[in-house]
Amino acid sequence: MSEKFERRFEDSPVNPLVGRIETISDIIAERYSRRDAFRLLAGAAASTGLAGGLSSCATTSRRDTTAGLPEPARGVDAMHHVAGGLEEAILIRWGDPLADGLGAFVPAAQSVAGQEQRFGYNCDFIGLIPLADGEDGAERALLCVNHEYTIADLMFPGKAGREATAEECAIEQAAHGGTIVEIEKRGGGWRYLQGSPYNRRITGRTSGIEMTGPAAGHPRLATSADPEGRYVIGTLNNCAGGITPWGTYLLAEENFNGYFMGARDGPETENHKRLGVPGGWYAWGQYEARFDVSKEPNEPNRFGWIVEVDALDPASTPKKRTALGRFKHEGAETVLNGDGRVVVYMGDDQRFDYVYKFVTAGRVDRSERGRNADLLDEGTLLVAKFEADGAVIWMPLTHGEGSLTAANGFESQADVLIETRRAADLLGATPMDRPEDVEPDPARGKVYVMLTNNTARETAEAGPANPRGPNPFGHIIEITEPGGNFAATSSRWDLLVRCGDPADPASGAAWGPGTSESGWFGSPDNCTVDGAGGLFVSTDGDERLNRCANGVWRVETEGLERGRSTMLFRAPTGAEVCGPRLSDDQRTFFLAVQHPGQGGEDYPGHARPSTFADPSTRWPDFDDAMPPRPSVMTLQRRDGRRFSDA
Repeated sequence: MSEKFERRFEDSPVNPLVGRIETISDIIAERYSRRDAFRLLAGAAASTGLAGGLSSCATTSRRDTTAGLPEPARGVDAMHHVAGGLEEAILIRWGDPLADGLGAFVPAAQSVAGQEQRFGYNCDFIGLIPLADGEDGAERALLCVNHEYTIADLMFPGKAGREATAEECAIEQAAHGGTIVEIEKRGGGWRYLQGSPYNRRITGRTSGIEMTGPAAGHPRLATSADPEGRYVIGTLNNCAGGITPWGTYLLAEENFNGYFMGARDGPETENHKRLGVPGGWYAWGQYEARFDVSKEPNEPNRFGWIVEVDALDPASTPKKRTALGRFKHEGAETVLNGDGRVVVYMGDDQRFDYVYKFVTAGRVDRSERGRNADLLDEGTLLVAKFEADGAVIWMPLTHGEGSLTAANGFESQADVLIETRRAADLLGATPMDRPEDVEPDPARGKVYVMLTNNTARETAEAGPANPRGPNPFGHIIEITEPGGNFAATSSRWDLLVRCGDPADPASGAAWGPGTSESGWFGSPDNCTVDGAGGLFVSTDGDERLNRCANGVWRVETEGLERGRSTMLFRAPTGAEVCGPRLSDDQRTFFLAVQHPGQGGEDYPGHARPSTFADPSTRWPDFDDAMPPRPSVMTLQRRDGRRFSDA
């Protein structure tokens, strides 16, 4: 989620155990003594697993990435900037038509029906599902994109979010969810295909989304409109996500709490409190009773899940897979384990919440795709405990085991899943610094955890390897799964980098040797791994604090340059960058730029709030008739080489 949006609404942790149990900063401090910290700074940290060590300062002013691409300079302005040697293109923008018969987007003439057939608003996760090449040899794929939230001030003339009309609220709902759109590559560049039979929107208004798995049909999911608790209208706040090995699309529901208003009361009060319900960010509850918890107290229990969509079947029913738990899911990245089971990694994006993984009970059937249709309905959900000795203990969230019994209010596995956060609290999971993307690297048996920041951490919790209390910059943890067994219940962890300005000793930042002035960043958010093990990280931080707009950086994960970071892309002011994704041939880099122009008062070049009529940037159109438009972009190397090439 947008760092500015997060600061406005989600600064207060809701974990009741904060201050009473060890947080990740405490564990890091125990894991690495000051002597070990000096070893890291000296580049001799083999004993801690940080091969090649980390440097607390930039050791060179070199401006080339590993692949020889000159980095953009640090800074903030209304434009985007790319590394030298790259060609960039806008692939699709908010409002672009998906269905035949629709003309160009006219933002002053929006409609609900129109938005449901156009590319949605703030684009986050990007997934790719390959299709067979066209008859003319064109490469084809399905582009799957999540739409996290809307900003009425930038979408509608003369409006603020809580002043929206009933129609504008419905348009906002239609701009949420996800987009599936066919794309093709011919002549070197990608384009989207308007009118493709695969093109589809799943939105906050989509009816008949099915609840499946252990919680489906539970009375706590029942509402006036759905007394059986089995079918939901809409999916909301879809942040990151995933693509399964059988080619379906996963949408993760994150900060769903913000869509509800009203006074919480009754049996769900403590459950709602643990998730920050109601947030009251939108006016929707003024027009629809389901968004008012005083009228429909069970409606929030129908959000906070992972939604699976068969993108290859435009008529398929989206399904909320309750076996994967209910919390503020940042994403749901999958990996096919060696034994054929699938493992889904997930972060709960709030200060002092947890890292999870789900291991399917069944195995992928490679002979018939349809047999995997309900694989995500059965399995084991586990939560991570990070030990000071470098161990990660994955604890099963299984009814009847440990504290997850009727004595603690868990009558069934459905209760455990509806209240996943409270169940994890009772097991003693390690509170983290806003875990966002959790990305497996199947080739190397690694998993990378993006810990965006935690400005609520107390100074007393700081330690040598994570000395910031509060921690405004975040860090990246690397988990090693033993023998590449992603289903293991015991793993190892290490720090990859501590983010922030390496030239400022007070920041406590630590990077690999060769990280330049442009190479450091703060607030890691989403990521992807290339074929050579390079980690591409997109950021969502404060551009004033970082002295730079958000962007994409490549971080080395192995060898003597482990932890070295170089900038690939810089966004326009107000934006965050999401969904980094490489094509299968590693020659196209896809990225999402969401909420360009947000927070204009923070940009010295504008120094006042951004509005539809007066935004801090009109990226990417730079047309006086157009507000800023969240968009998906492509990057390609002019020399035709892969992004993974050294």
